[in-house]
Amino acid sequence: MKATLGSWLSPITSDLIVADTIGISSSCWHQGALYWIESRPQEAGRNVLVKRNEDGTEKDINPAPYNIRTRVHEYGGGAWLLHEGALYFSNFADQQLYVQSLNEDTPSQLTDAAGLRFADGCVDAKRNRIICVVEDHRAEGEAVNYLGAVDLQSGEVAVLTRGHDFYSSPTVSPNGDQIAFMSWNHPDMPWDETIIWTSDLNENGLLSEPIQVAGGKKGTQKISAQQPIFSPSGELFFITDESGWWNIYRQGAKASICPMEAEFGGPHWVFGMHSYDFLSANQLVCNYGTGNVSQLAMLDIASGEITDIPLPYTDLGGISLNGETLTTGAASPITFPELITVDLNQGSHQVFKRSTTLTLDEGYYSVPETIEFPTANNQTAHGFYYPPANKNYHASDDETPPLVVMMHGGPTGATHSVLNLKTQFWTSRGFAVLDLNYRGSTGYGREYRDRLFKQWGIVDVEDADFGARYLVQQGKADGDRLAIRGGSAGGYTTLSALTFTETFKAGASHFGVGDLEALAKDTHKFEARYLDSMIGAYPQEIETYQARSPINHVDQMASPCIFFQGLEDKVVPPNQAETMVAALTEKGVPVAYVPFEGEQHGFRIAENIKRCLDLELYFYGRVFGFSPADDIEPIAIINLD
Repeated sequence: MKATLGSWLSPITSDLIVADTIGISSSCWHQGALYWIESRPQEAGRNVLVKRNEDGTEKDINPAPYNIRTRVHEYGGGAWLLHEGALYFSNFADQQLYVQSLNEDTPSQLTDAAGLRFADGCVDAKRNRIICVVEDHRAEGEAVNYLGAVDLQSGEVAVLTRGHDFYSSPTVSPNGDQIAFMSWNHPDMPWDETIIWTSDLNENGLLSEPIQVAGGKKGTQKISAQQPIFSPSGELFFITDESGWWNIYRQGAKASICPMEAEFGGPHWVFGMHSYDFLSANQLVCNYGTGNVSQLAMLDIASGEITDIPLPYTDLGGISLNGETLTTGAASPITFPELITVDLNQGSHQVFKRSTTLTLDEGYYSVPETIEFPTANNQTAHGFYYPPANKNYHASDDETPPLVVMMHGGPTGATHSVLNLKTQFWTSRGFAVLDLNYRGSTGYGREYRDRLFKQWGIVDVEDADFGARYLVQQGKADGDRLAIRGGSAGGYTTLSALTFTETFKAGASHFGVGDLEALAKDTHKFEARYLDSMIGAYPQEIETYQARSPINHVDQMASPCIFFQGLEDKVVPPNQAETMVAALTEKGVPVAYVPFEGEQHGFRIAENIKRCLDLELYFYGRVFGFSPADDIEPIAIINLD
């Protein structure tokens, strides 16, 4: 059937997306059973630990309203662990640690330390305690982070080491006599420069003087190190980007155990990263990526020989081992995220849990094309292009599709080639999508990542601009119907592209930044100095902040924009969106504002996720002159209605 692109009727509705989809993460084996975390939009984004029983049934461990989520660094991660038949977790409501027997239905509070937050714990069994990252918010000013120990009987919290701005990844050696951990300081982010330390633990569990074993500086070169893990024989391994790529190293070695132009690690936005583990003292299993396509492999430590394990997936998550059985999250362009186990002897895999019960004809799915395109300064940028796809419709021969350019968050992050209903929502209605990995994205080595250094708002905007125009030149997008959208840092690029280029005709900012000065003055500790590397030191380089802030150049912005904002967002506070909306309203640019009570940085409540999708589609329909097939409750568009 012929129909205007954008107006196609799709079975991939916003109701379907929120009703049948959950988040799956952090799988773990304990006492022979498999556990994982489910994030449930239908329960306001509550995180639940789920156990798979021997008969294949599933059991929720933490009951409502308990929510396994920590606010350390605001982005969290590493909010739970299992030890001797018990769950220890950070409860979102009060940020205290709780303990719950896996055979009982009710948790009990372990710590009573209001103002402290806990994350990334490991068990020190020799001393009956959890060693974890503690974030202290009890005093005025910036929070204080340190490594602490929580007694498993009393819940008392003791300081083990402090003095750095940030800590992560504590791990205790198999014999309990050593600890390794990671630290970094302002103004660096953990993908800029970090240090891995080791220290002996005395009889009282106190640290000797820590010794630096990786990371820091090599001359003027900054090195990012991460994921310290002790082998079964007690040797320390870790990942660093000293070679220009995040590769695996052994303590004391001058070179990686397997040098490759591939990424064995990723940006340390959240705690609990675990991309490799040991099968024995001589062999490990790892997940590495090239061009943001993942590969599972076995690695012989002595020879450095790596053997890929073929799997029908392009994106893999953290790994967990139970003997020679591995579990990880996995997805592909035609496979929704799912939890799989892999028999490392046979190389076979089995699906244990899917993120959705949805089954749709693949005729509604758009399979992406990996693209590279020329951009500014004779450089190359990367992305995934999704053409319109809906088996019930086709466009007229003379119509090219409207394009949505998707900007990932971070900005130090990346997008991957996986089946995502929120992408297919657009393509199944007749939109094309460019999912962009602009210069500065991870997954392409340190040099590509560092191209964003002091260039945020420049190279990302250039790549969005060049990418959209490249697709127009290729006949894959309509130059008069180009939209750009993004959340957080992607929202900033969206607003910058609408302000400083004339390429895009509409945009959607999801909790995006309009005023860089306001962000520098009013954000949380983890990102308090992030802009030093992205923009420049503040306030010393205030003119650069002002020059790159869309709010200061509203006179240049002529394209309509819709803003979505959580009213409890501490990363990008609501005044960012509200100030921008007010300025655009006064100028006469078509604008809409959609605030959400109870939402923070990123939307987790099903009703709000649905409303965002519907209203963004409605907005583009009004701007581009088509009528969506969906029944959408309209919103007022200022200066357009």
